[in-house]
Amino acid sequence: MPGKWLALLCVLCIGPLQAQDALQYQKPSEEILNLVDVTLAPATLLDDAQDNMVLIFRDNYKSIDDLSKEELRLAGLRIDPVTNIGSRVTYYNKLEVKRVGEQKSSVVKGLPSAPKLANFKWSPDQRFIAFTHTTKQQVELWVLSIEKASAKRLFSKPINANMGDAISWDADGKSLLVKVVPSDRKPLIDTSIAVPTGPTISVSDGKKAQNRTYQDLLKNKNDEANFEQLARAEMYRVTLDGKAALWRKAGMYGEVSVSPSGDYVMVQEYQRPFSYLVTYRRFGHTVNVYNKDAKLAKTIVSVPLIEDLPQGFMAVRTGPRDIQWRNDKPNTIVYAEALDGGDPEKEVAHRDKLMQLSAPFSGDAKELLKTEDRFYQFIWKDDSLAIARDYWWNTRNTKTYVFSPNQSSAARIISDRSYQDRYSDPGSFVTKKNAFFKDELVVKDNSVFLLGDGFTPEGQFPFLDKLNLDSLETTRLYTSELEGKYENLREFNIEENRLLVRIESKRDYPNYYFRNLDDKSLTQLTEFANPFESIQNVKKEVISYKRDDGLDLTGTLYLPTNYVEGERYPMILWAYPREFKDKSSAGQNTQNPNSFTYPWYGSPIYWVTKGYVVLDDASFPIVGEGDEEPNDTFRTQLVANAKAAIDALDAKGLIDRERVAVGGHSYGAFMVANLLSHSDLFAAGIARSGAYNRTLTPFGFQSEERHYWDAPEVYYTMSPFMHADKMKTPLLLIHGEADNNSGTYPMQSERYFNALKGLGAVTRLVMLPKESHGYRAKESVLHTLWEQDQWLEKYVKNKAVKAD
Repeated sequence: MPGKWLALLCVLCIGPLQAQDALQYQKPSEEILNLVDVTLAPATLLDDAQDNMVLIFRDNYKSIDDLSKEELRLAGLRIDPVTNIGSRVTYYNKLEVKRVGEQKSSVVKGLPSAPKLANFKWSPDQRFIAFTHTTKQQVELWVLSIEKASAKRLFSKPINANMGDAISWDADGKSLLVKVVPSDRKPLIDTSIAVPTGPTISVSDGKKAQNRTYQDLLKNKNDEANFEQLARAEMYRVTLDGKAALWRKAGMYGEVSVSPSGDYVMVQEYQRPFSYLVTYRRFGHTVNVYNKDAKLAKTIVSVPLIEDLPQGFMAVRTGPRDIQWRNDKPNTIVYAEALDGGDPEKEVAHRDKLMQLSAPFSGDAKELLKTEDRFYQFIWKDDSLAIARDYWWNTRNTKTYVFSPNQSSAARIISDRSYQDRYSDPGSFVTKKNAFFKDELVVKDNSVFLLGDGFTPEGQFPFLDKLNLDSLETTRLYTSELEGKYENLREFNIEENRLLVRIESKRDYPNYYFRNLDDKSLTQLTEFANPFESIQNVKKEVISYKRDDGLDLTGTLYLPTNYVEGERYPMILWAYPREFKDKSSAGQNTQNPNSFTYPWYGSPIYWVTKGYVVLDDASFPIVGEGDEEPNDTFRTQLVANAKAAIDALDAKGLIDRERVAVGGHSYGAFMVANLLSHSDLFAAGIARSGAYNRTLTPFGFQSEERHYWDAPEVYYTMSPFMHADKMKTPLLLIHGEADNNSGTYPMQSERYFNALKGLGAVTRLVMLPKESHGYRAKESVLHTLWEQDQWLEKYVKNKAVKAD
């Protein structure tokens, strides 16, 4: 029964009897609670002219009452069928407008009572922000005037926000295209009481359909009918004075994109048939271009239902894809098209060709260039200069091309590197708004500019570079070298020769500044306070150590608040495995000791207040070079990573290696179960929302693209469920009973617990009602922290004390 204090735990076992703890939601100890129940600083929206800032506030958590509202799970979506918006949307409840350079901000006037605000979108001229407000009955369209710091509702019809792009600004900023619940919507079918009219039939016609284990799929004809009704919307044009007119009759509209000039609108429209194997994004659809009067100008592509892509992460459908407007032209469409039939197994010189088609969209599209691998991104300047990027997952390679859209000359490759090699990352190209209020490349003296993270073997030094497109020589214009602080370079304003930066330290909450590059001076823009003062003096550092094969590893070390030099403490190791194709990338340090210490709900940092040493985000690389796949030696490398971390802290005299816990979430939980099954390094483990039987994800998982029948030994060896008899260490399993993540069904934890209990292992299963892959309700978060704290106290800190 939903409610604030409903029973939480459902602990399952094999056999006719069930062991259950009827336990209400608990709260952790005061030391942890004081770090959880805090007021968040607002998120910040800054206009491109950097004149105005909008501060948007929200509560830290939802409530279990929020999560207990009716929810339909259809075709990969989770929908509130009453209000017609995602049932898990994060809402904001307060807005303020701040003029850059002024101390005080103005609370926005005219907002509704009990605001539930989402879908914020700047107008093209950035004088307004459109957003939605969700009432108990519907979603409404509102608009904020930046100049007046006031908001108003534009019109009363209920918005349909189920399929995204609920609101889209016209190019002139004077009106919006809005998806509205159609007037002819049919009542939804109550599937809990509907009487079946026959069985559900699925058919294979002999084609291979090797799909990942998606959640929330359609299951029957009733689901199909409900999805269609919830996906359908009428499209209205609504002016800023509230006048509304029907623009397109009802259809299952997905993405909506207005051309830079505003003369055309590109609309994705879904059609039947639907699928029980894939989510709605693989359903059949057309991409149509309409003129202002909603008359069809061109069908760019008609895509059938796709259940049978070739095997591999780089497989794509044939025909135009990644269809978008060219930012520097009024009405020109660009897209990618596969040259290998979408099959990554085919050997070809070029994987994709990039095409463009201009209004009135008659005749054949023009080829712009060919890419060696899969197209990833366009960055436009004009007819003489543009940039494109591609990538290839199997090699982790990415290339950057410079080309002239109006010339047939070959593109130049100006960067060819592993995207996992963070030390060689040249950064992101600087852009600014053009006459169409779209992003365009910033160019001066035939040079472009890049903002980079600046990871190096010696630490992180964010930078601004100038790249000459003739010589390809790079000039460093600025390097951040703030002592004891981390300066994140966000934007470069070339006219003002200044950077927008965010500066933080392990003790100082992140705040925004202007960095004047002429004299390097700083102007502070925000003054957000640190809500986590109780841990502001915790000693924090990034430590480096080596694996037994010589691979360099790192982790962020936190010492307990009661630390006394010379004493040894219990330890929590928290990590997440990542796959690499080369050792040099795997061994790079991408952690910054000066980043703000921010304890979020899933963090182990809370336990520094309880006397634990914490090694967070410890490096757990799984490397497979050449023809070897990383997972071929997954377990061996996993244990080697863990042993290296424990050895390093033991050698420093910081920990009692007999009292070490390991924890992780999702693939990190999978890591935990494997470590406890195949090593004796740990006193206990915490595994949240994991997958433990890889035969239940037979067509690939995480970064494994081979299916079970390609590599049955890999699937068997990596599955903790198959080795449950080896579990000798206490393991706490936590899982959201409404997990929507691919592969991490709640059944994964339930079946694994059944096996462990049947084999006599010490384990506890906590199923969190209404929770998805990440936990949102305050009650769930507090109880999860309580469970973890109790487990650590019993099996780690007080391991020497005989258990009851």
